[in-house]
Amino acid sequence: MSSVLFHIENNIAFITFNRPDKLNSFNREMALLFQNYLDEAATVKDVRCVYLTGSGKGFSSGQDLSEVIDPLGPGMDKILSEHFNPIIKKIRHIPKPVIAAVNGVAAGAGVNIALACDIVLATNGASFIQAFSKIGLIPDSGGTYTLPRLIGLQRASALMMLGEKISAQEAFQMGMIYKVFDNENFIGESTSVANTLANMPTKALAYIKHALNQSYLNTMEQQLELEDNYQQKAAVTYDFKEGVLAFLEKRTPQFKGE
Repeated sequence: MSSVLFHIENNIAFITFNRPDKLNSFNREMALLFQNYLDEAATVKDVRCVYLTGSGKGFSSGQDLSEVIDPLGPGMDKILSEHFNPIIKKIRHIPKPVIAAVNGVAAGAGVNIALACDIVLATNGASFIQAFSKIGLIPDSGGTYTLPRLIGLQRASALMMLGEKISAQEAFQMGMIYKVFDNENFIGESTSVANTLANMPTKALAYIKHALNQSYLNTMEQQLELEDNYQQKAAVTYDFKEGVLAFLEKRTPQFKGE
């Protein structure tokens, strides 16, 4: 079986990490294949949402450490520069919403891949751990950038330095993730969110994503200019016209992602 599964259904690209016997930890093959599927999801017009999850009991436990210490392996430099850093950049820049459906443990780089997504959903049985300090490393995959912006510096520092595991409910209460669902309802509820996004005005969602990316760097004046620019682009799309017409006609809009 492939280390990453991929299929498109109902305008959703489903990407599943598939090394369940290794808690979906990443090796080079898996990291590069994941990048290829992100690229495919970005370019296929019919894809209007990306749904990431893991097979088995975990979302992803991060990097496969046996590969790190393998003298014939890629080494830490390539693991970051060719595996995880490109993955995070692709998730943040793909012009479509990306959902992380965290179905179990998310540890190390697995957590930070999830947190780079636009919406993070978790099952009640999921857990999150910034495990890096336990083996003498620092958080990577954008974690030191993303986590403090989600939950604040104090909590992010504590979770990263202490390496404590937190439950999905704790992550929700901190504002780290969007929603938690019961285990038995998780697949249905999380795919329902994906279906909602896949039927929304895709270009507008992409502009929202790009604007949020820039908001970390811009002054208020710069952000107002950026909003002006993206709003002008959104206002000439088919979906804007359809949305306004549907509102005036008191009906459900039929967006095309155009």
